Amino acid sequence: MSEVIPVISEEVPATPPKTRALKWTVSAIAIAMSLYHMYVAGFGPPEAMIFRGTHLLFTLTLVFLLYPIKPYGGIGWRILDTVLLIGSWAFILYIFFNYEYVTYRTIYIDDLKTFDKIYAVVAVLIVLEATRRVLGWALPITACVFLVYAALFTNVKSPVLMEQLYISTEGIFGSTLGVSASYVMLFVLFGAFMERSGTGKLFMDFALAITGHTAGGPGKVSVVSSSLFGTVSGSAVANVMVDGPITIPLMKKTGFNPPFAAAVEAVASTGGQIMPPVMGAAAFVMAEFMAVSYFQVTLWAAIPAVLYYGAVFFSVHFRAKRVGLLGVPKSELPRLGAVMRERGHLFAPIALVFIGLVKGYSAPLCALVGGLSCLPMALLRKTTREGVTWKSIIEALEDGARNTLLVAMACACAGIIIGCVTITGLGISFTQLVVGLAREMLPLALVLTAVAGIVLGMGMPTTPAYIVMVSLLVPALMKLGAVAPAAHMFAFYFAILSAITPPVALAVFAAASLAKTDLWKAGWEAVRIGAAGFIVPFMFVYEPALLMIGDWQTIVLSFITASIGTILLAASLQGYLIRSATMWQRAILFVAALCLIKPGLITDLIGLMLLAVVFASQFLVKMKVSDKLAAP
Repeated sequence: MSEVIPVISEEVPATPPKTRALKWTVSAIAIAMSLYHMYVAGFGPPEAMIFRGTHLLFTLTLVFLLYPIKPYGGIGWRILDTVLLIGSWAFILYIFFNYEYVTYRTIYIDDLKTFDKIYAVVAVLIVLEATRRVLGWALPITACVFLVYAALFTNVKSPVLMEQLYISTEGIFGSTLGVSASYVMLFVLFGAFMERSGTGKLFMDFALAITGHTAGGPGKVSVVSSSLFGTVSGSAVANVMVDGPITIPLMKKTGFNPPFAAAVEAVASTGGQIMPPVMGAAAFVMAEFMAVSYFQVTLWAAIPAVLYYGAVFFSVHFRAKRVGLLGVPKSELPRLGAVMRERGHLFAPIALVFIGLVKGYSAPLCALVGGLSCLPMALLRKTTREGVTWKSIIEALEDGARNTLLVAMACACAGIIIGCVTITGLGISFTQLVVGLAREMLPLALVLTAVAGIVLGMGMPTTPAYIVMVSLLVPALMKLGAVAPAAHMFAFYFAILSAITPPVALAVFAAASLAKTDLWKAGWEAVRIGAAGFIVPFMFVYEPALLMIGDWQTIVLSFITASIGTILLAASLQGYLIRSATMWQRAILFVAALCLIKPGLITDLIGLMLLAVVFASQFLVKMKVSDKLAAP
């Protein structure tokens, strides 16, 4: 297994530096970027525009070095890249050198200088182009649509729009870029240090030891290891590409068909973005938007994450039981005791981050301490010391910076969208439109939001998809009665689930390529396995107890019944409970699952009664079969 998270963009791969000098230059800039953010996490950031500008300056420099417009083009193309790089430095340094003027001018009142207007245009064009290089066309085109709307179809004057996007903290240098600089960079660094310390092998061996021998063991290994790795990597595609080369062949070897094997890995990897304590980048954006601590977001996400992974785990179990698959012989698996003795101490950095968040320390500081503890922890024992050198530190610093580029550019480009939405009042208009279309019916508004999230997520990563939904759709859900945490989590979920929803399902594409199977078959299997992810968000909107909001008695009862419901949902969709289920039993199990996932005494009782009917009918059949087999 590779011990390193590959530098994977969800859209466009980076081009390796062609010369030794360029390679050393890229490495030096990436390491400097990581060290700068570590220093800031430990000693406090400068003022917002300076901090976010520095973060963007590092990012744009690396983007134009690693993503040339034409990798093997002639001198003309290299000159264009150089001009864009110089332009990046120019529009950011202009703010730095004129910081007092930028800070003390009266926004939207004082006239812009000529250079303000020039650099505003340069900034927007360069951010759009850099985002295109890293993420492809979808997000820049979306930003252009909002720009055209703001410039041509509203009463907003061009200088005001330029000011909003460039010389304020409501556009490119807005809160989303601040999240990338403050939170995402440090947690990506944390993940890079964990991988360099050999934690990937710990996750895989731990999962093999606890689930490998059970029915469908390799599938369960995929679920457990992907949930552990995903909470560190925060990228569904990166998770698939690291975990999948081991788990997918193992699943196929033990009897799972290739589409199912690919789907299990894709769904399990996608859930890493909702898995506390370290989630995807959009979770940090949510904390910023809602003005709450990141730890609060992890609390909201905890129960839905357990339900999601519970459904995936039992989908694997029921499929294995239905087709009669066994696990891997224990003799071929690592022993849990040995794994924990030899590598268990590598869990300590994750524990440090979690404890720090619980104690109320800032998330960046927790990530910094966790990251700095990774390599010393690896050096504690001979079994994990091998391969950990000074080079590991350098490589982790470089990986951390390079793996941040995707999120940083997504956040900068999303700032253009947010700036246009804010200055034009489009968010209010769109909220009124959604409320009007839904006719004051929250269920219809939820369906519209879910579809929008999946569609947006097909063309862009989770973070910008979530940001657009927050700007346009979440206010409508709140106006129709959804509490703020539930509305935000709903949008967050469906921005993530696009990774496993055909026709554009990036995590499924990656897993299917490893399984050598049909994309569509794997995609629909992924939807079936991840069904709880599509249903639970609707339920926590109506009962926030599933987000740990409310009294503890209600929260515990809701969690228990919803857990049973997700298990029954997996049983229904896979056609097995205590034996293979008939069509009418699967239909009843599906209804029972919905009743139990939806909190409420009446629906819980109905769900339990329906479960009793199916259980009794299957138990009687099973007893009859056993008697026949036992008869002489």
